[in-house]
Amino acid sequence: MTDIDQQRRDVLAQADLDTRAVRAGQVRTHEGEHAEPIFATSSYVFANAAEAAARFSGDQPGNVYSRYTNPTVRTFEERIAALEGAEQGVATSSGMAAILTTCLALLTSGDHIVCSRSVFGTTTVLFTKYLAKFGVETTFVAPTVLDEWKHAIRPQTKLFFLETPSNPLAEIADIAAIAQIAKSANSLLAVDNCFCTPALQQPLALGADIVIHSATKYLDGQGRCVGGAVVGRAEQMAEVLAFVRSAGPTMSAFNAWVFLKGLETLRLRMEAHSANALALAQWLDEQDKVEKVFYSGLSSHPGHDLAARQQRAFGGVLSFRVKGGKESAWKFIDATRLMSITANLGDAKTTIVHPATTTHGRLSQEDRDIAGITDNLIRVAAGLESVEDLKADLGRGLAAL
Repeated sequence: MTDIDQQRRDVLAQADLDTRAVRAGQVRTHEGEHAEPIFATSSYVFANAAEAAARFSGDQPGNVYSRYTNPTVRTFEERIAALEGAEQGVATSSGMAAILTTCLALLTSGDHIVCSRSVFGTTTVLFTKYLAKFGVETTFVAPTVLDEWKHAIRPQTKLFFLETPSNPLAEIADIAAIAQIAKSANSLLAVDNCFCTPALQQPLALGADIVIHSATKYLDGQGRCVGGAVVGRAEQMAEVLAFVRSAGPTMSAFNAWVFLKGLETLRLRMEAHSANALALAQWLDEQDKVEKVFYSGLSSHPGHDLAARQQRAFGGVLSFRVKGGKESAWKFIDATRLMSITANLGDAKTTIVHPATTTHGRLSQEDRDIAGITDNLIRVAAGLESVEDLKADLGRGLAAL
């Protein structure tokens, strides 16, 4: 790295989020490229045997093998860490790989997790079906009830895991308060920041230790690639990176490049997603065939005031219950013509899905009941289309009931 590169990094360290989202992490090669290059290589050539040995041992910095060191991936890692205010970032092959990597790197058999019961359905399956096989137990608690977090603590508790806003009911958990509870238990707090991204919420600044992302969602923004990220203190991230090196849940250079392009417009997109979601939530809240709308941007939402303090905007995901059961929900979804029926979210294109039979379909009926995933619940991730066209599409759904 040249002196000018270091000076640029020093300037970026003091820059606003928008500037870091466009420029952080990039080190130009001798070619002088303006955009970040894609280093499509599996391996790297060393000057001599001594350099190869020094790189492999870690005595000398530099690239070794693209399973865990790649310049394009490293640029993405440094940029997402800069946006979250973290010391270091580690990229992974998916958001679920980011969660698995964090747990396997930082936990051992006999450890205990306290987890919000309102998390992505596959996260629940990962904890209860797979981590449990290796002696890591999980207690699930209501995300908004602080006493449940406190009472779940055991001597073996090592990790608190939280998703806020929750998927799909937009429950808002108090990150700062839960961070204090975790600290009192000498535990780490990991926050899944997928729904807000650092453009709207920065958990580390509120006391969290680790932030996890599904880069597949808003960090990309156009549904092109699958990837994940873990950011936090260098001490923990060294262990996370060591797991990636050994186990190989690796992000590809191409996907990292795509995510870098997505980050450049992150704040602008998140503000637009949030504005459309709020308009749709307010419109749905007035419809007779809608039982209840879940979106923290509504003043009637129990977490509205906390979300207003904790977030810069309310995000792009809302859900609602229609009158009737699964049949009504499916009729509504099938009657739409613009929205994409897909479980992904965070795209420029609005998506609509039935959580009980898709994202949370692997949960037992009892677990879905506890989490509030009813058969008449529909989730919408507001895209960037005209909000009037989106309202008209939701109107087609209502007309089918």
